[in-house]
Amino acid sequence: MLKVDKLHAYYGKSHVLHGVNFEVREGEIVALLGRNGSGRSTTVKAVMGLVDLQGSVQFKGQELMGRKAFEIAHAGIGYVPENRDIFPTLTVHQNLMLGEKGGQKNPRWSFDDMYKMFPRLKERQYTEAGVLSGGEQQMLTLCRTLMGDPALIMIDEPTEGLAPKIVELVAEYLRELKRRGISVLLVEQKLTIALEVADRCLVMGHGQIVFEGTPADLRANSYIRKEWLEV
Repeated sequence: MLKVDKLHAYYGKSHVLHGVNFEVREGEIVALLGRNGSGRSTTVKAVMGLVDLQGSVQFKGQELMGRKAFEIAHAGIGYVPENRDIFPTLTVHQNLMLGEKGGQKNPRWSFDDMYKMFPRLKERQYTEAGVLSGGEQQMLTLCRTLMGDPALIMIDEPTEGLAPKIVELVAEYLRELKRRGISVLLVEQKLTIALEVADRCLVMGHGQIVFEGTPADLRANSYIRKEWLEV
């Protein structure tokens, strides 16, 4: 589904990613873990074409290097940024409408799906998004991205600052994506949520992948957890 090869990324003269290699297979959840500053968020921004790059990013066998972010989105990649980026003066329902892409045929997701997954959004569908709680805004951002019917969704820190009850809702959301065959690249700091939902875990340090394996492999590797993760 997604193949990243020898990826280098830059912010001006600052060299942030140093030859990152990984792949996300069809219908798989891959957790991208690491401490703040390790390069996780830069990696997903790089896939979306939002930073200066060298290397290769292929999606369904097609090279994405050189494409603009909106072209990458239309190719079938959804991106949920850490800062949520809702439209605060529009209602919940209007925000979801903006997630739809023109010309979609038989999309996998509907408004009813969104409201069934997160009933709180249905209760507040005519409320301006700017007055929602942080957890509700996160639900809205996740659902708005799904309305574009992506084949792969990249989610940056979806549980940051959320109450435990909302975190569990997000975990169930991720399980539902897997049930529907959508690939997920999940950027997380919380080891527990990643171990719970991921098929494979990648750990980043200093702009490189320092570990790749199953959740069981990561549980068994005390060195990686101690040296490269906040646990």
